[in-house]
Amino acid sequence: MILETPTRKISFPRRPLLMGIVNINDDSFSGDGTLDPKKALEQAIKQIQEGADIIDIGAESARTNREAISVDEEVRRLRSFLDDWPRIRDETKPADDEQISPALLSVNTWRPEVVEQILGPEIDLLNDMSALPDDRNARLCAKHHVPLLIMHSVGQPKVSHTHERWGDLMVSMIDFFKEKITIAKSAGLKSTQIVIDPGLDFAKQKNDNLLVLRELKKIKTFGCPVLLPISRKTIIGDVLNLPDPCERDPGTVALLTQGILKGAHIFRV
Repeated sequence: MILETPTRKISFPRRPLLMGIVNINDDSFSGDGTLDPKKALEQAIKQIQEGADIIDIGAESARTNREAISVDEEVRRLRSFLDDWPRIRDETKPADDEQISPALLSVNTWRPEVVEQILGPEIDLLNDMSALPDDRNARLCAKHHVPLLIMHSVGQPKVSHTHERWGDLMVSMIDFFKEKITIAKSAGLKSTQIVIDPGLDFAKQKNDNLLVLRELKKIKTFGCPVLLPISRKTIIGDVLNLPDPCERDPGTVALLTQGILKGAHIFRV
């Protein structure tokens, strides 16, 4: 299995990749966001020095039932980081020899109007939380030779779908990825340019999330790298009765262990 970015090819199996998170906003659910570009870049440096292979930046919180920021504001926030990223990336030394170096950059967004303005040579992955309702983001990724991460969910981003009731969640998820991978390939992406994410907490309740974690190997049949987002997730709070996300780090480590045992390739931590 290969993940092909604009600058390199990463072969699996190998040590799982760690994706650090930098929130360029002031309403991140875990309280670690910042609107200060300098602080955001400092967070990225620290995460690379601690072992992150990929830095995932996002300018808008995924918290639901909140008004989306404007396209112009999202682009402005992302650009404030992107302009200095190549220098930071090239100057920051990895923690060990197994780490991807220089680090890769992922951008977490969902609106094609934003993607069109920010995709460029400094970006290695588009982390699309829209569930790919059409092929616009896939076409933009194909144009720039940037791999696309497809996350399982339903409905519009920024809207809560925790009320969703699944008949057979894993069957639905497999059908979802069949459809979305077909869309991505028809838009010009290769199999080596697609990553899939089961979307923990998105349109899923406690038992749904636990089922996904138990049955994760079922979505490995697509031959695409699987990303598991585990950082301070709601499922951790639900199981351990920890409403404060900042208290969920031990649970994050437990999910990391579970994900490794189930064969996930990338962990968003």
